[in-house]
Amino acid sequence: MKGFLDKNFLLENETAVQLYHEVAGSMPIIDYHCHLDPAQIARDIRFENLTQAWLAGDHYKWRAMRADGVDEEFITGKASDRDKFLKWAGTVPDTLRNPLYHWTHLELQRYFGIKELLNPDTAAAIYDRAGEMLSSGDYSVRNLIRKMNVEVICTTDDPVDTLEHHRKIREDGFETRVYPAWRADKSMGVDDPGSYNRYLERLEEASEISISTYMDLLTALGHRHDFFHDMGCRISDHGIETFYAEDFDHSEIERIFLKVRSGRNLNELEVRQFKSAMLIELAVMDHEKDWAQQFHVGAIRNNNSRRYHELGPDTGFDSIGDFDMARPLSRFLDRLDRQQQLAKTILYNLNPGDYALMVTMAYNFNDGTIPGKMQLGSGWWFLDQKYGMIDQMNTLSALGLLSRFVGMLTDSRSFLSYPRHEYFRRILCNLVGTDVETGELPDDPPLLENLIRNVCYRNANSYFGFGQIGV
Repeated sequence: MKGFLDKNFLLENETAVQLYHEVAGSMPIIDYHCHLDPAQIARDIRFENLTQAWLAGDHYKWRAMRADGVDEEFITGKASDRDKFLKWAGTVPDTLRNPLYHWTHLELQRYFGIKELLNPDTAAAIYDRAGEMLSSGDYSVRNLIRKMNVEVICTTDDPVDTLEHHRKIREDGFETRVYPAWRADKSMGVDDPGSYNRYLERLEEASEISISTYMDLLTALGHRHDFFHDMGCRISDHGIETFYAEDFDHSEIERIFLKVRSGRNLNELEVRQFKSAMLIELAVMDHEKDWAQQFHVGAIRNNNSRRYHELGPDTGFDSIGDFDMARPLSRFLDRLDRQQQLAKTILYNLNPGDYALMVTMAYNFNDGTIPGKMQLGSGWWFLDQKYGMIDQMNTLSALGLLSRFVGMLTDSRSFLSYPRHEYFRRILCNLVGTDVETGELPDDPPLLENLIRNVCYRNANSYFGFGQIGV
């Protein structure tokens, strides 16, 4: 019987062991999509305790605690940090077979060298021991990043953001490159005219452009897009329920924009038409600068309206949705392709039933200009666990090219999440190693090692062009 989280965790055969320990394990990390706070990196903060480093903003853990019967006071409420951690420690034994059990103990081991299982009996000692380490300079956020051999981080940033923290990080000479990533979803958010117009006021201030017409909006966004590019941005991202691909003409969109700008509500068709137009315009901006565009689709958000009004968004009340994907995605990509303005594209689905749909649709638009131009993204959110990753890689392997896959990301708000890359790499090595052991792949070490290096690091570095950014 293997020991829990031993050195060959998730590695089930000799080939997998060799591929992980001799190839994948030591490679640098490129985290091309996350939600880390660049201000915390710029200030190189130290967390006072594990609750601040681990539980604040982590809706994965919050959902588990609620399911385990923990009162909200100990999750997002006013309980002390210590009491919140003790409640989390009480939940951990009940997360057996949930990825949180693996992630929790991987993070305790990799960052703090703590190999004890977290439970109510060990919680206080672990909290104190980790807290003492976190209070030292060796555990500042920059040093947490260094511990994990992270080479590139791409945060998630709104067009109105000043990017002052990215500038500070660069000027400090921090060896991990921290780049912004463009997230322009709010520029499409015409569902709520009040919030939308308040956002446009912020965009006017950031761009120094008055926004009275739809063309003004595009000019302001283009100005900010240029600024992001100058700051090293090479990736955009959209978090949308599904793709929007309604027919429209520019006079219609101008009329719709003036309507929402005057504070009036739009009908459902007008909302879809406006979002369809904006998705195209934003995609064209990305193509013009040779960026990669990412689409995270399929989440149905803020399902618990009572909790949404009490706690706000991103607090653990989002779910997998079931949306019409194929037809609007086809129309969206085809329109850009016909215009010869289709940028490098990564598609992430949240509904596991959409893996095959996404990879086959993406591959309709590979054109031979860029290896892996159109990509199926890694297992995301509810799917960034063992079975979701295996399903994603098996589907990609069967219907596309695993060899061109840009690999894993954290999609996390926590500086302690980098062992998720290790988790992914172990699963990848085990998949490949198992195929070798069963005779489905040749026992050709140079061939196999090249695949592993490409998926873990090289493909992302080349695809996003990080080595060519001159800022």
